[in-house]
Amino acid sequence: MRLLVIFAHPSRESYGATLYDLACRTLLASGHDLRCHDLYREGFDPVLSTEEWQNYLTRTDTIIAKHPDHVADLQWAEGLVVIYPTWYYGAPAILKGWLERVWLPGITFEVSDGRERRPKPKLQNIRLFVGITTSGSPWWWIRLIRDPGRSLWTRGLRPLFNMRCKLVWQQLYNMNHTTDADRAGFLAKVERRLKTL
Repeated sequence: MRLLVIFAHPSRESYGATLYDLACRTLLASGHDLRCHDLYREGFDPVLSTEEWQNYLTRTDTIIAKHPDHVADLQWAEGLVVIYPTWYYGAPAILKGWLERVWLPGITFEVSDGRERRPKPKLQNIRLFVGITTSGSPWWWIRLIRDPGRSLWTRGLRPLFNMRCKLVWQQLYNMNHTTDADRAGFLAKVERRLKTL
């Protein structure tokens, strides 16, 4: 399967980087074709400028021209894998900015043709979504506040994907209080799950 892997963490020494390396290694060993973007290492600019905002609907091509490889890779992929730490119950700013500057009208959706209608999906090529994240909060608190990070991908963005898109979510909770054994166990769990894709 053609998989686009997006990684968002400022430190290559982090546990997140270990998850990213493990995921890429495991997916390649399983025979998948990968295109990977480490947003921080690439220096991806997450800021939607005033000019881009003004051109968002009418001159989308001017935004695409600033990072055509990201758009092309998203359109090439059959599956999307995102790996990031959950901060303030959501994706880091650089990953949110990637959504705002790459998931553009005409690329991932078409603006609805009327009031009270949702955007028309354009990511029919995405038949698999994998989210891998860590969070400092315990699982019960994340559930109590309705899991906003997971909801972004599996509820908010999921309708843009293929109707039969398979969803996989792996989250390590209590990251601030995990032991070496906890982190090793989660790595093993992620590896096992990725091998089954």
